[in-house]
Amino acid sequence: MDAFLDALQWPAMAVTLLAAWLVAARSAARRRWGFGVFVASNLLWSAWGLHTQAYALIVLQVGLFLLNLRGVRKNRQADDGSDGADRSGTRVPGEATDAGTARAGTRERGLL
Repeated sequence: MDAFLDALQWPAMAVTLLAAWLVAARSAARRRWGFGVFVASNLLWSAWGLHTQAYALIVLQVGLFLLNLRGVRKNRQADDGSDGADRSGTRVPGEATDAGTARAGTRERGLL
């Protein structure tokens, strides 16, 4: 069992890299998967941290998990087209006026 837990850092590292790649994707579906994979990496790193008594690493994973929850919420808001701010009646110069143009503008800013 000790050998398994000692080796757990390698899959944890690979899962973390995969999650980062997914979260950086333009596709909302891939970003959603990325947040889920990040949660798996938090669990793997926490298990390894318990085994090695790396308590700062465990606290870091809890903090990163909370940031992942924030990312999920912001990703949903971007998918819904809202960021929580009330901008009714406010038009930003260069802002799109129809849904198709708005989607293209969002894609240009790297949100999709």
